[in-house]
Amino acid sequence: MIDLIFRRLIARWRALIKFGDFPFKNPLPLRIASPLPITGAFLAGVCLSLLFAACSSTPTATNPNPSATDVSNSAPTAAKVLRFGYQKSNILLKTKGVLEKRLSPEGVSVQWIEFPAGPQLLEAMNVGSIDVGHVGESPPIFAQAAGASLTYIAGISASPAGSAILVPQNSPIKQLSDLKGKKVAFQKGSSAHLLLVQALQKGGLKYTDIEPKYLPPADARAAFVKGSVDAWVIWDPFYAAAQEATKARVLVDGAGINKQGGYYLASRKYVTENPQIIKATLEEIQKLEEWSKNHREEVAQALSPVLGIDIETMRKATNRRSFGIVPITDELINLQQSVADTYYQLKLIPKQVSVREAVLTKEQYAAFSPPVN
Repeated sequence: MIDLIFRRLIARWRALIKFGDFPFKNPLPLRIASPLPITGAFLAGVCLSLLFAACSSTPTATNPNPSATDVSNSAPTAAKVLRFGYQKSNILLKTKGVLEKRLSPEGVSVQWIEFPAGPQLLEAMNVGSIDVGHVGESPPIFAQAAGASLTYIAGISASPAGSAILVPQNSPIKQLSDLKGKKVAFQKGSSAHLLLVQALQKGGLKYTDIEPKYLPPADARAAFVKGSVDAWVIWDPFYAAAQEATKARVLVDGAGINKQGGYYLASRKYVTENPQIIKATLEEIQKLEEWSKNHREEVAQALSPVLGIDIETMRKATNRRSFGIVPITDELINLQQSVADTYYQLKLIPKQVSVREAVLTKEQYAAFSPPVN
């Protein structure tokens, strides 16, 4: 087989190359045996090189290619798709289709990928599966501590009443101090995590005084219903749905405890190469937030069938939510840094996190940030 291949290559080589063009006369006939001796292998290699060069080379004088561009010198190509990671708490943006209407004329399509919570969303962003997404205040801290690359692009107005610590209706737990020694379910690295930390401090307890059970919302609800855990820290719309379905009692909500909102984040590469897409996206989000603030009943009516939540429960979740996004400022960065420092002091993250490492320059933010209301 090897003999046959090389003999065909040599025949092709002889047809393409004239020996008279070489700097030597009367070349010896080429012989190939099997196995190939060192000399034969070398000559075969020469034949292959010359053959491929002859077959692939095109004289630039006779066949110019004016459309060819040196890739190393070319500018980044504008993205043709926006991969948007979302959670159920922000499904209205997908339901209304405002991003598609805005970006389609620019030749940009939108892909929607749903996640159960912020940590999973940012993990996907870190591996390049999504471009933009929204999370609470805690997921970016845990993601940065794990070495993830991400960038803050806008802040989300805080909705402290939209998260709570729930206990079964007949639970003996009556106050925060009663959580000592109890099993508490929540999504690790989520906004619920921070609410629990802050609530424990308010109740005079240490984080080590409780037994954390790190579970995503669906699994946490199942454990809560089965009685496998004593309390559950959760956010809307899961919070409102659990109140209705399980008749859970609110031990405490975030009002008066958590003043922190969430964030929209993007991969640094995407935001720096596509600031106009980010600008258009944030503008449409801001418009929808403003509309939602003044049309809460319409929001509840739109989300109830999509989420499979009855209208009364959906109204409850909608009415305790704040709407709006804000630009990234020094005040927000400092507030987020305090969250990072809290987790580090509690040894919940492996290293100190500098929030500013995930922040752009003021000039970059000016190119796409939403206006201050």
